[in-house]
Amino acid sequence: MECQDNLRTSSIGVLFKQTRDAMWAAMSRALSAEGLDFTFSQYITLKRLSQGASSAGELARAVEIHPGAMTRLLDQLETRGLVRRLADPEDRRALKVELTEEGQNARALTERIGEQIRMQAMEGLNLSEREELVRLLSHVRNNLNKDIQ
Repeated sequence: MECQDNLRTSSIGVLFKQTRDAMWAAMSRALSAEGLDFTFSQYITLKRLSQGASSAGELARAVEIHPGAMTRLLDQLETRGLVRRLADPEDRRALKVELTEEGQNARALTERIGEQIRMQAMEGLNLSEREELVRLLSHVRNNLNKDIQ
C-alpha cells in the first residue's frame, strides 16, 4: 500500500529531472575541480565529437539545440582549442567539426570523471540492483519512444 501511495504522490518525471540535474551538478563540480568548466551542451558536443567528425547541423540535432546556438557553442570550444572546423572533403561548401588533440584529452578526462559520477550515483546498489535499474529505465524510455521508432 505504501508503495502505491508513493507512486500516486510523487511525479516520476520530476524524479527523473532531479536525478539528471543532480548527476550533472556533480559532474560539473568535478570538472571544475580539474579546471574544466563546461555547460551540459558543450559536454554532450565533445562526447558526440569523440565518435568522429560531424557537421554543425548534425551536432545541433544530436545535442538538441538550435543551429545558431550550436555555432556559438562551437565558437567557444574553438576559442578554447578543443575543436577545429575543416572543409568537408565531400562538399566544399560545408564544414566538418572535429576534436583537436587538446579536445581529445579533455574528452578522455570527462569520460573518467563521468565514470566516477556514475559509480557515485550507484553507490550502495549491488550489481543485480544496478542491472535492474538500467533495465527498468531502458524499459520506461522505450515505452515513451514507441511512437517515434
